[in-house]
Amino acid sequence: MNALPRADALGLIGCHVCGQVCRAADEGDGVLACPRCGSTLHRRKPAVYTRTWALLIAAFLMYIPANVLPIMRTASLGDIDDNTILSGVVELWVKGSPGLAVIVFCASIMVPMLKFLALGTLLISCRRGSSWARRQRAQLYRLVELIGYWSMLDVFVVALLTALVRFGYFSLVEPLPGVVFFGLTVVLTMFASMCFDPRLIWDGKEDSDD
Repeated sequence: MNALPRADALGLIGCHVCGQVCRAADEGDGVLACPRCGSTLHRRKPAVYTRTWALLIAAFLMYIPANVLPIMRTASLGDIDDNTILSGVVELWVKGSPGLAVIVFCASIMVPMLKFLALGTLLISCRRGSSWARRQRAQLYRLVELIGYWSMLDVFVVALLTALVRFGYFSLVEPLPGVVFFGLTVVLTMFASMCFDPRLIWDGKEDSDD
């Protein structure tokens, strides 16, 4: 069975901002503006690999102090505890909140690591022009974008616990530098996924097994 024609062969180009499909200009990618939103049209986002790799590496560097430094200090009746992400998960489990401990562990430990692995896999496979599992890789990218916002759960937990001080549940709750690094990690990984162009997945030669 013959492969379906691509947009390039049909002279079409899609806007990466609003999704409008337009007739591509003959002179090149950068001379045409989207008739719907006015954004400059590109067949592929410029400097995708450089920008995405830079943001991804920066996010990984921020992720190290985010896990090493404490993110929150709680004080009650003279007892002061500084908790990192992992020690906070353990404390939630010990204090009788295993469900919340699992949620925080997944959102704060597993999700960022899986995002690093997923984006790295997409970048390497696209750079090599691989035709391996294109549909699955496209679904993986959509999944990375979908779960990206849930990685801020630790920041929300610290904010929630700080608010509970007003109701007398804790004597003192204070955010520590680790939460800043964790927030930077989440923001940088979100920017990295936004900079990546999923249309690169479909570049290269067709594979009959795809």
